[in-house]
Order: sequence, then C-alpha cells, then structure tokens
Amino acid sequence: MSDEVTSGSVREALGAAVDALAAAGVETPRLDAELLLAEATGWERARLVAEPEAGVPSAAARRFGEVVRRRLRREPVAYILGRKGFRHLELAVDPRVLIPRPETELLVEVALELRPQRLLDVGTGSGAIALAVAAELPGCEVTATDTSSAALEVARTNAERLGLTERVRFLEETLPRPGGLAAEDGFDLVLANLPYVAERDWSSLQPEVTRWEPREALIAGRDGLDAYRAFIPECAGPFKRYAEEKTGALAVEVGEGQATAVAELMRAAGLGEVETRRDLAGIERAVIGRSVKVEA
Repeated sequence: MSDEVTSGSVREALGAAVDALAAAGVETPRLDAELLLAEATGWERARLVAEPEAGVPSAAARRFGEVVRRRLRREPVAYILGRKGFRHLELAVDPRVLIPRPETELLVEVALELRPQRLLDVGTGSGAIALAVAAELPGCEVTATDTSSAALEVARTNAERLGLTERVRFLEETLPRPGGLAAEDGFDLVLANLPYVAERDWSSLQPEVTRWEPREALIAGRDGLDAYRAFIPECAGPFKRYAEEKTGALAVEVGEGQATAVAELMRAAGLGEVETRRDLAGIERAVIGRSVKVEA
C-alpha cells in the first residue's frame, strides 16, 4: 500500500489494506483493516460489509492511510484505537499496560463463582479484572495493586470513565501493607495475572508483543515462573493465618505448560486444595488454590 491513499470505494480501500497487512505478516489482515477503516470513517463495520461500493471521503481515506501505516509497523490495533473490549467493558489501553486477553476472563469467572466479599487484584494493569469484578459483583469490595505507577494511571482513568472509582481502591504495591491478607479486613479471594513469559521464549513472540507491550509486565525469568515463586509463598502465608476465621482462595493466570509447576508451588506454600481451569483453547490457564480452614 502506497503512502498516498486516495479516495475510492470501501472495497478498494479494504483490498489494498488487506494485501499490505498480509504481506507484512499480520495474522488477521481483513479484520484489522475493517476495524481501522471503521475508525477512520466513523462507520460501523456492518456498513462496510453492506456497502462495499460506497465512497470513502478524502479526509477519512487520509486517516485510514495513517492508521494502516501504524499497523504495518505491527503496532497492535488496540493501541491504535486506544481501547479494548473486556467482558462487558470497554477499556482505554496504551503501551503503559498490557492489552487485556480473552483468557484472562477466566479469573473474573472464578470471582463470580466464589462471590467474595473482599477481593484483591494483583498486577491490575489496565484494571480489567478489578473493574469487571466491581461491575458484575456490586457487593464485593475490590482492591487493585500494581508496581507500575504508569499502569495505575491507566487503571484509574478507566475506573473514572466507567463510574467505578468508589468501588475499586488502587494501590502502588503488590500486597497491601501493613497487615497484608491477615489484616482484620483481609481478602477472601486474591486474583493475580503476573508476568509469566520465559526469557527463552521472548524472541518467538509476535512483534505486536515484543515491540509494543511493556516487557516488564511479561518476562519472569528463564522459565517464566520467577514472579510466582516469589508471590505465592508471600500470599499463602497470610492466607493460612486468615483461615483461622474462614477459607480464602488464590487464583492466578499462567502460560501454556506452567499449570503443574504453579500448582506445586501452591501446595508447597500450604494451600490445601488446588485445581486448574482450561481456557477456550483447552490450555490450562488458571490455577486456583484454597486455604483449608483451621478447626479450633
């Protein structure tokens, strides 16, 4: 596709963009082209499909050329549009945060199943998990943490836009202090989506990830488990003390092939009941550990 995009039909604009994106190695060239043309024109995708011979206004054609060139550099569509859907929410996203993935919805489903009164979301990023739980479980008090102040800026912006600022507390740390989970107002469910990409796998990832998404939110040592090796014992210890009052649960997202190792980390940390959940692709994507209530 040339740098100069002239006015023409929807069919012509999409055809040229699809060819260019496919040649650049983009995995979903047609979908991406339609999303970008819809953004440039302000039209619904359904209109693009229904009216392939409609003329593209010159201003929209120029905007389309600009966003297609960004996509040719393998910038993710979500960053170009500045938004990404997650469950029933539309979240603002930019390179300060990871783009929410469909598989992460598994952790929200765990929360809906367990219906906690107080929930902690660790590594909140854009706020996707915390905000989805707050929206879908109105009776749950939600705290979200991240070690990145830049990510928390994005999460707070999303909370404000969605009207959830009174429902979610954001903290720049991992586990709240002082008292942690053993505090009087301790959490009965902790959700965590921490870095789990192995350093050895980095070069095999798509350019959309390696060039654009925050590396520190993805890489976790040689085998991808360093973050969970540090976090699970720190989280499980207070949970065992908290179990004197009631049971608690920890659910984390993991990479392909990591579920068994993370489950063993949970058992070694004293979480007595451990299970895994598969995503829609059949990959063991979530590991859930429960503390066992201590009988008097």
